Amino acid sequence: MILIADSGSTKTDWCVVEDGNLQRTITTGGLNPYFQTEEEMGREVAGSLAPVLEGGTPEAVHFYGAGCTPEKASLVSRALATALHVPAGRIETRSDLLAAARALCGHQAGIACILGTGSNSCQYDGRDIMYNVSPLGFILGDEGSGACLGKLLVGDLLKGQLPPGLKADFLRQYALAPADIIEQVYRRPFPNRFLASLSPFLARHIGEPGIRRLVVDSFKAFLCRNVMHYDYRRHEAHFTGSIAYYYKEQLAEAARETGIRLGNILRSPLEGLVEYHLSRP
Repeated sequence: MILIADSGSTKTDWCVVEDGNLQRTITTGGLNPYFQTEEEMGREVAGSLAPVLEGGTPEAVHFYGAGCTPEKASLVSRALATALHVPAGRIETRSDLLAAARALCGHQAGIACILGTGSNSCQYDGRDIMYNVSPLGFILGDEGSGACLGKLLVGDLLKGQLPPGLKADFLRQYALAPADIIEQVYRRPFPNRFLASLSPFLARHIGEPGIRRLVVDSFKAFLCRNVMHYDYRRHEAHFTGSIAYYYKEQLAEAARETGIRLGNILRSPLEGLVEYHLSRP
């Protein structure tokens, strides 16, 4: 059994591969070493994943996750080794950005981008990441992400930049008062998850000109501040993540306005990752 995992701040999708075939996919909570300790991640895996494996011990684990920088990857590897009883030498822990690149581009060079709870991008040479513009998180960057879209949405609503009826609909739908939003963003853990959870409101009201412009402009900011730092005239920009997938029409509009060519758009990199690992030389 081989496990291939794609983890964001919100959730982790695990592919169980046996005899060269994908058998099933399991979803657990997100694992991010920037927001969780080794012990917290271990408890999540031991409680949510290990029981579903019914005592099976993976031969190898390929874990790709948000926050899995070279400095933090060892925390995840140790948590997985302890929870799954797998020797650390059989665990590969790499960034979610490399997962996107391998899934979207395979063994070919290209520009790989993530638009999910957070956002990220890179220039990829068909094997490794060559260059990456730092996403900087949802406060300083993360343009085009669910967290950034949620931040822009509540900011515009609470500052009266959108029609009053939209504000009333939003507060009623989410049962939130302005003070609740401030509490969630500034005092509660995982404000990025909270803000990203509000982004579906944009999809339901995308016909409203102000909402559509907010989304397109956020995507244009992502393209201008990130993708344009790569060799975008030579390579297409490929995307993965729920935001890219569900707002692909607005993403395409932003790409047209910035002169960037779009390539593949996948909801999840898992299928491409399975193919990549099974086809590796």
